[in-house]
Amino acid sequence: MDANNNFDVVIIGGSYAGLSAAMALGRSLKNVLILDSGTPCNAVTPHSHNFLTQDGSSPAEIATLARQQVARYDTVQFRTDPATKATISGHHFAVSTQSGQRFQSRKLIFATGIKDLLPAIKGFADCWGKSVIHCPYCHGYEYRNQKTGILANGSVALHLATLVCNLTDHLTVFTNGTPQFTAEEAQRLLQRNIAVVQTEIRELQHSGGQLQQVILSDGVAIPLKALYARVAFEQQTPLPAALGCSFAEQGHILVDGMQKTTVPGVFACGDAVSPMRSVANAVAGGNLAGAMANHELSQEDFIIPAS
Repeated sequence: MDANNNFDVVIIGGSYAGLSAAMALGRSLKNVLILDSGTPCNAVTPHSHNFLTQDGSSPAEIATLARQQVARYDTVQFRTDPATKATISGHHFAVSTQSGQRFQSRKLIFATGIKDLLPAIKGFADCWGKSVIHCPYCHGYEYRNQKTGILANGSVALHLATLVCNLTDHLTVFTNGTPQFTAEEAQRLLQRNIAVVQTEIRELQHSGGQLQQVILSDGVAIPLKALYARVAFEQQTPLPAALGCSFAEQGHILVDGMQKTTVPGVFACGDAVSPMRSVANAVAGGNLAGAMANHELSQEDFIIPAS
């Protein structure tokens, strides 16, 4: 393999977590290649919040600035060329890309994120990331004191309700079918005057992605400004599974406190490993993954000659 295709670390995924990992490694003079698809999952979200120094900036603005800053480090390369295959070859990893390129690295970092599997409700996809939202910390303040809904059931709905009821007194839980609450959970919702609607949702009526009302299958319309939803997901890429990485019950890549996967030499960070989906969390995880990959490389290179 061409020496120019050999790297200390290949980072698969070039959004916030991947760029953060690259910065940590670049500042340690490690040769790094970032491979990215150029299609971040939050591309439609107009504003990012709860991130110091960037509160209210658009995701694209944050990513553009991040790339500019990472590009200052000469040992970091960036290619918009998605990885399609990754294998272990001895103590190295071989990564192939969509364009047919092949690269080798000593360490591998997955910062590939997840793919949301949106329900087949008319209008849902149009509102996703705008007024149909996933995180009270990221978007809740902007919809404070507004008529708000939660599309979830059982313990997930209760968890969201405990967070969102502090932001609004106008809260409705849509279970989209038979409620799955324990007697205690149902009583807690009742005590907080949180209505529970089990009739299935037929449509989300909106204007330019801004929710106006929920239309139920029986034709009843319920005015809403925001709807929290925990949707199903899958990993953005099958490569971690193909390498033998283990996964948590919810489907995230299993990592330890140092962002290490169960495969030696492979790290992971960002939405692919955590249900705490935010730019700030992705940046923090990426920084740690980059530092720990650098730590392993440095330990391996620090060979004390025999006396």
